[in-house]
Amino acid sequence: MGTASSLVSPGEVIEDGYGGEGGEACEIPVEVKPKARLLRSSFRRGPRVIGASFKSTGSVDLEYAAEYERLRKEYEIFRVSKNNEISSMQKKEAKLDEENKRLRAELQALQKTYQKILREKESALEAKYQAMERAATFEHDRDKVKRQFKIFRETKEKEIQDLLRAKRDLEAKLQQLQAQGIQVYDLNDSDSDDNQTTVTAAGTQCEYWSGGVLGSEPSMGSMMQLQQTFRGPEFAHSLIDVEGPFANVSRDDWDAAVASLLQVSPHVPQALWSNTVRCYLIFTQETKAELDVFIKKHSPVLRRMCEALGHFYLNVCFPEENAASYAVERRQEIERSSVCVLLVKSTVTSSVVEDCDEAFVKNPDGHPLVLYLRTEEDHNLTGPTRQLLERVNAADKAAKVKVVDHSGSAEEGAELIYLQVEKVIKQELLGLEGADVDSMDSGIEEGREEDSGDVLWDLHDEQEQIESYQQACSCSTTSQLGFQKYIDRLNDMIAAPPPTPPLLVSGGPGSGKSLLLSKWIEQQQKQSPNTLFLYHFVGRPLSTSSEPVLIIKRLTVKLLQHFWSISGLSMEPSKILEEFPRWLERLSARHQGNIIIIIDSIDQIQQAERHMKWLIDPLPVNVRVVVSVKVETCPQAWRLWPTLHLDPLSPREVRSIVNAECQSMDLKLTKDQEKKLERHCRSASTCNALYVTLLARMIISSISGWSLEKSLEECLQCQDTMSLYRLALKMTLNSLNTDREQHIMREILCLVCASHNGVSESEVLDLFPELELPVLSTLLYRLNRLCIVTLRCGLIRFQHLQAWEAVRSEFLGGGSSLAAYREKLIQYFSQQLSQDRVTWRVADELPWLLQQQEDRTKLQLSLLNLFVSQNLYKRGHFSELLAYWQYVGKDKSSMATEYFDSLKHYEKSCESEDSMTKLANLYETLGRFLKDLGLPSQAVAPLQRSLEIRETALDPDHPSVARSLHQLAGVYVQWKKYGNAEQLYKQALEISENAYGAEHASVARELESLAMLYQKQNKYEQAERLRKRSVKIRQKTARQKGHMYGFTLLRRRALQLEELTLGKESADSAKTLNELGVLYYLQNNLDAAKIFLSRSLEMRQRVLGPDHPDCAQSLNNLAALHTERREYEVAEDMYERALGIRKTALSPDHPSLAYTLKHLAMLYKRRGKLEKAMPLYELSLEIREKSFGPKHPSVATALVNLAVIYCQLKKHIEALPLYERALKVYEDSLGRSHPRVGETLKNLAVLSYEEGDFEKAAELYKRAMEIKEAEPSLVCGNAPSRHSSSGDTFSLRGPAPLPQAQR
Repeated sequence: MGTASSLVSPGEVIEDGYGGEGGEACEIPVEVKPKARLLRSSFRRGPRVIGASFKSTGSVDLEYAAEYERLRKEYEIFRVSKNNEISSMQKKEAKLDEENKRLRAELQALQKTYQKILREKESALEAKYQAMERAATFEHDRDKVKRQFKIFRETKEKEIQDLLRAKRDLEAKLQQLQAQGIQVYDLNDSDSDDNQTTVTAAGTQCEYWSGGVLGSEPSMGSMMQLQQTFRGPEFAHSLIDVEGPFANVSRDDWDAAVASLLQVSPHVPQALWSNTVRCYLIFTQETKAELDVFIKKHSPVLRRMCEALGHFYLNVCFPEENAASYAVERRQEIERSSVCVLLVKSTVTSSVVEDCDEAFVKNPDGHPLVLYLRTEEDHNLTGPTRQLLERVNAADKAAKVKVVDHSGSAEEGAELIYLQVEKVIKQELLGLEGADVDSMDSGIEEGREEDSGDVLWDLHDEQEQIESYQQACSCSTTSQLGFQKYIDRLNDMIAAPPPTPPLLVSGGPGSGKSLLLSKWIEQQQKQSPNTLFLYHFVGRPLSTSSEPVLIIKRLTVKLLQHFWSISGLSMEPSKILEEFPRWLERLSARHQGNIIIIIDSIDQIQQAERHMKWLIDPLPVNVRVVVSVKVETCPQAWRLWPTLHLDPLSPREVRSIVNAECQSMDLKLTKDQEKKLERHCRSASTCNALYVTLLARMIISSISGWSLEKSLEECLQCQDTMSLYRLALKMTLNSLNTDREQHIMREILCLVCASHNGVSESEVLDLFPELELPVLSTLLYRLNRLCIVTLRCGLIRFQHLQAWEAVRSEFLGGGSSLAAYREKLIQYFSQQLSQDRVTWRVADELPWLLQQQEDRTKLQLSLLNLFVSQNLYKRGHFSELLAYWQYVGKDKSSMATEYFDSLKHYEKSCESEDSMTKLANLYETLGRFLKDLGLPSQAVAPLQRSLEIRETALDPDHPSVARSLHQLAGVYVQWKKYGNAEQLYKQALEISENAYGAEHASVARELESLAMLYQKQNKYEQAERLRKRSVKIRQKTARQKGHMYGFTLLRRRALQLEELTLGKESADSAKTLNELGVLYYLQNNLDAAKIFLSRSLEMRQRVLGPDHPDCAQSLNNLAALHTERREYEVAEDMYERALGIRKTALSPDHPSLAYTLKHLAMLYKRRGKLEKAMPLYELSLEIREKSFGPKHPSVATALVNLAVIYCQLKKHIEALPLYERALKVYEDSLGRSHPRVGETLKNLAVLSYEEGDFEKAAELYKRAMEIKEAEPSLVCGNAPSRHSSSGDTFSLRGPAPLPQAQR
């Protein structure tokens, strides 16, 4: 387009296109753009005049000139400003372009630098990993070379010793020849040392082993020497403390003897048969109402209690109307029962009499007994009932039967039975502390939480191994298998000179490898008491017993527990497998005897060759390993090891097994039948121990209803063990009465086959409500007799792998129907989970079943149930828990996040104190789990949260707070922040000492942790001091609390002593009775202890007279027992009688007199009888001054005790000089920085404060705090020095501690 100037020339008239007049065009000034050209006519106003000239409009132009000029100037200004702005923006744009180019160049340079650094980082990481691999390889090679060199050195040392021994033998022979007058050469020319002689015990087989002497079991005297190396410093205690139940037995010797047996692994309650509390109920029709109420109302409570503690509970009762048909089962159940309860009124039946005779009369000491007698005025006892009760009373010589005499309603009677049974279970069966039933609930919870140690142990795995070993040892066919030749060969192979690779015991399925190893272990334990045996029996594949990490962890802990050192054990699965050979080497060097490791059916372990690499490395000189495998599944690399192969049974051994089984059932085979059996049992598949045993039991079994000849014909058609097992299953099915019972048997066996580790009897009864226990008991008895199932750790399991395979083949179609039975078990355990019943069984079975079903979603949900994961972790199933999360597809970090989120969600629902306590436990478990995973940064948050909850919900000084502090300190140790860890450990130690006293196991744990921390910081002197005190506490708590291993020794000694008391009355018999009371006291069996101590007192009064000092000893011990039972009035009377005798019979400064004075005074003080306690403390002070002199710390302790009494009586003036004198004695004898000095200063500060002398009180308290902060040993608490006294000092800060009865 053009401009307007191109269309019109100047001077031309422009016509108005809209009908107006035209106007003359004029030229617009040059400065204005063409588009701005204006028409003069456009400036006109008003009507237009046609024909008017341009000059006639000049006036109008003048009118607008000024306006135009103003607009033009404004426009020019605006244009110039905009042009300036444009040029400025252009300059800025150019500048920004340059800056952008510069930044792009810098960015490219940075990207190149980043890529370079990234490549350098990757190369550095790769170099690091390669260096770590080289370091690990180098360390492994170095360790291997060290072991080889050690073995070489020890081998040469052995050879030198053998040469020296041979040399001495030759010298002895030469001496004999010289004695006979034959001169060979001059002995003076010999370089032997006649002063060095060795004494070799007769019967030594393993002459290449140090300490491998075969002999009898260790006596009490020898056992006392076992732990001398690990005992702390021998402090010179006051003679005042030597009295009490240890008057006839050296307390130090008892400390060493008992502590040597009390290992750190938890004890297995021997009172329970297969981990089950079996309550056998004997009742009549007259007491059936009480029985029904007890079973319906109270049994579920007992079951929940037992399951919470890791045990099963089962009521066993046989209906009166058909009890006669279950005679065998009743005898078996009574033998297995944990507690027997008899409910009787006026009449009894024959079955009740039989059961009572079996349980109450023939074996009254076999298990606890409860007798419920319902009495009413209008019902008298019949003759048979009265005779039965008289027999029960006559058999109860030790007064162990708990009698409940009741005349009220059946509900009240059932309540009384429940209370007695609960008390028996808690105290006698499970060994829980505390005699009062009302206070037991808290005691159970506290006992369950006492697991703050770093090593987590599964009691059920240990009991399963113990029962596997015991069942193999008790097998009736072992003696007929001719194992002695194999045992002799094993002994020869074990005695071979080192280095010796593992020994292989091979054989076909059912050849008797487990029986042989069990029998050999049993013999070796008797013959070689110095040898440490570690055994493991592997069960069927995929069970817990075949998990390699759990196996190695169990062996490591069993190894460590014999050396009082269990810290430092890693929980990470790979490290457990890697570190086991190192632990074995380190601890074998410390062990004086030999170590033998036995692993049965090692080929059943998952990936055995990969996980058991340590078997290939050279073993330490005093270590032997024996493993058993099946011939066909033995790894190729192991076939080069020395092998003991079990041959097929000979005809004589077959005949011996069959005859032994027939004799047990009073049967005898004919000659023809014996020949048939011998001809049949000649092939490789029919002449093994399992086949012949099963064949013999099936022939003589009466369950099939066949004749002996018919049974023999049917069995001889089976050519291998699998077919024989199938026939046994069919025979058992046909023996059942109804189709329903047959169906239940199939279902039970299929459920056992589908489960992880088996099912319990109580679970079977839950799954089949219509099934009665007598029927189940009969069924299990028959299946057990036919070697199909057994009860182990309370679970129904298959006895042999072939039985499991036979059930899979016969009832499950080779395993194709397993999924349906797993689903049934999942539904059962999920129902328990929904009811908040998370037992060890739920944690064991549910995740495993969901994994087998490949249901990852439900598996993750079950793992996020915090109580399931807590149960698995606390029982040491660390690797199993990790494997589940790996299967779900979560790594460690995401798993930690899931747990933390789940805990946060759970925390929202926690309101009560109990729920907050559980929440704190869950947080603590999560923190410990993450710490063990090597994630300390993520472990801090849950542990810190656990600490906050416990401090808020409980109390800042609660023992649980100490647990949280202990775990937090462990994280800081991992971070190498030793200063923070030390402060936390000290706080935990202080809380534990305030809560439990200075000699509790929790205090020992904190001391051990602090000692290890100081050792890491090279503070060896402080570490050694703490470790010694910890060992001392461990020994004392072991003696006081008791343990099943120690109880075995005590009970053995008690049985020996009981035999000595059967003669006539004498002072020695009374002394023996007193020792028996002490032993039962140590076992926490206070009832039996009271019986024997009372008998000792009565016998001494008759034989020696009532005023003899030995009577005072018995009174003193009885008083200590009554004090333990809180029967203070009786205890006070006995202490007073003992004091009266000793005042008359002993010298005024005799230590035994001071002992009685001290404990009577403490009892007075406890009961608030301060006026009576004061003269006794004064007399005790006089005796100590005469015995030890005025400047002995024991005198200072007596001064402090007396001063405390004066203060409590508000006699501050009398108390002040006693405190000052005690302070002076402590400072002179123990030093100005000893803890006793600080404690006395605090007492003086309190006294000055009460007297109003605040300035002096502040000064004394400041000095006491300085001593506590400055002295490193104060982290130990009041550790006794070599001069310290009995430690009965009291403090003014709170009530005096309750005196502990001497044990």
